[in-house]
Amino acid sequence: MKLTPQTYKPMVEAASPPSNLKRDCLWAFGVGGGICLLGEVLRQTWLRMGFTLSDAGTLTSVSLIALSGLLTGLGLYQKLAAKAGAGTLVPITGFANAVVSPAIEFKEEGFVTGVGAKMFLIAGPVIVYGILASALWGVVWYFIRPWGG
Repeated sequence: MKLTPQTYKPMVEAASPPSNLKRDCLWAFGVGGGICLLGEVLRQTWLRMGFTLSDAGTLTSVSLIALSGLLTGLGLYQKLAAKAGAGTLVPITGFANAVVSPAIEFKEEGFVTGVGAKMFLIAGPVIVYGILASALWGVVWYFIRPWGG
C-alpha cells in the first residue's frame, strides 16, 4: 500500500489527540513558574538558616538538582513532563532530568558501561563536568586558602 500525502493526512489527524493550545501553554507556564517559585522558597529558606546570599544560591541549585534527580529516578518527573511539556524545561531541573534519565535507562548494562557512560548523553557533560570541577575546586580551595582569613 502506497501512501500519498492526501491519504496520510487524515490518518495522522485521526490518530493525533486534539490539543487545546491555550490550556497547554497556561499549564506549561504554571508548572515552570511553580518550579521557579520552589527555587525562590528554597533560597529564602537557606537565607533564613543563616547562609550568605551566594551560598544560599548554590544550595538552592543543588537542592533543585537533587530533587529533579530523585523525581526522575522515581519516574515522576516524566509524568509531570508529559502533562506540562516545556514547563519542565526550566534549565536546572531539565538538565538534571536529562542526565539521570539515560543513566537509569541503561543501568542493566552495568555501573561503568551503562550508568557511567550514558550519563554523558545530551546535557550530561555540562552537569557532570560542572559538578566534578566545582567539587575538585572546592577541595583545592579548602587546602590552599589562608587559615583565619
